[in-house]
This record gives sequence, C-alpha cells and structure tokens, in this order.
Amino acid sequence: MSSPADQPIAALRTGHDELTALVGGLRPEDLTGPTAASEWDVSQVLSHLGSGAEISLAALDAALAGTGRLDADFNKGVWAKWDGMTPGERAEAFPRANRALVERYESLDTDVRDTLRIDLGFLPQPVDVATAAGIRLNEFGYHSWDVRVAHDPDATIAPEARPSMLDLIGNLFGWIARPAELGGRQAHLAVHVTDPDRSFGLRLGDSAAVTDLPDEPDGVLRAPADAWLRLAVGRLRPGYTTAGVSVEGPVTLDDLRRVFPGF
Repeated sequence: MSSPADQPIAALRTGHDELTALVGGLRPEDLTGPTAASEWDVSQVLSHLGSGAEISLAALDAALAGTGRLDADFNKGVWAKWDGMTPGERAEAFPRANRALVERYESLDTDVRDTLRIDLGFLPQPVDVATAAGIRLNEFGYHSWDVRVAHDPDATIAPEARPSMLDLIGNLFGWIARPAELGGRQAHLAVHVTDPDRSFGLRLGDSAAVTDLPDEPDGVLRAPADAWLRLAVGRLRPGYTTAGVSVEGPVTLDDLRRVFPGF
C-alpha cells in the first residue's frame, strides 16, 4: 500500500543524490562562490541544509521515541556547530547529515508514515510524516536550486519535487509576501502552471493567498510550475527568468517580483 509520504520521501532521495554528486565535484574555491541565495555562498547554503537535516532528523527520532518536542536550545547548538565549520568541512558534513535524514525517512513503513506525528517546534501542533517531509523538501528544493543554478544556468526546481512544493507554497505567504508593494491595488489572478499542470487563484490585497480558481479573474499568470515556484520566493529575478512566463491584467511580472522578494 502507498502513503501520501511516499512521494516527498522519494523526491528527497533523488534531490540528495543529485546535490551531493555536484558538491563532490566542487573545488575548494567553488565553495565560497556565489549562489542564487544572494547573501550566502555555496558552503553557507550547505550549512543551512546540513543543520536543517540534523534538526529534522532529531525531531523525527524524538517522535519515533515518543519523547516529544526538542529542547529549545538544541537548534542553537546545531546552528553554532555548522557556523563554526570551514567551507570544506561543511561540504564534507552536508552529505552525511542529509543522507542520515533521507535514510531514516526511507526506513519508515507505511503504517508509521501514516500514523506518526512529528513536533517540528515551529508549528502549533505535530504534523504527519507527509507534511514534515514536504516541508523539508520545500526547503531542500529551493536551496538545492540555489547551488545548482550557479553551475548550470538552465537548472530548474527538480520535477519530482514540484507537486509537494506546489501544495505548500501558499503556506509561506504570511512570512514572505509583501502585498503592500502594490500600493493598495488589489487583484485576483487566475494562475495556470505546467509540468505538472495546475490551475488556481492568487489573491493579492491586504494579504497574499492561494485560492480556488476564480470564475472572473482580474488577470492571468501563465508559467511553468518551476517558474511559478521560483517567482513566489524571489528566485525569478532578471537573469533567472524562464521562457513561457506571461502576466496579463492589472499587475505585471515586475509587480509580482516586488510582492515576492524572497528570502
């Protein structure tokens, strides 16, 4: 039998294999080179992903052991350890930390994948394995692209990661969207993405939200799913824009870039 957690866990595996293969071929000077995460070099992105893997694994293990939420100082200790590493040490430690998390997810049988609840520490209540793995995949998908695009200008968000990332992206808007950049203008757009094909609404006003597809939209955004996902987190800047993106109606692509400045 299958579980909703199967797809994000499988995508974490393929993402891990792809990024670690790239990291294994980098020269020492590459580790301090730029990425699409404007404030981080390659080693800093690896530090973020590696420390996140350690924290995610600890939360998963705590759920399996029934010990509940991690101590508040645990995360700080992990971050301090990774912050203190050299770029080369981060490149060596990241594959081990991320592989351990992926392998632990893979080891869970269908019953555990469906019934276990994990306290991630930053959400109001524990979540199931599918949600926890999806949140990790969302983080990994974007930051893996940050590194990969620095070495391959045609890099995209991994196809196997897109379905879960599309499901979760609207949950980030409360933290990352800046609809006030529209200067009081409001719009309810129809959004049509491809690979995978999805249609939904994007409401921009006092807040930003993904909605059901509006019957009478104010405008239309069409884009590959990869481009929409990157637009929503500030990674569709000029120079990273994919063919096939079009915006019709009261807002422009540049307006949307201001609403979604990224992190």
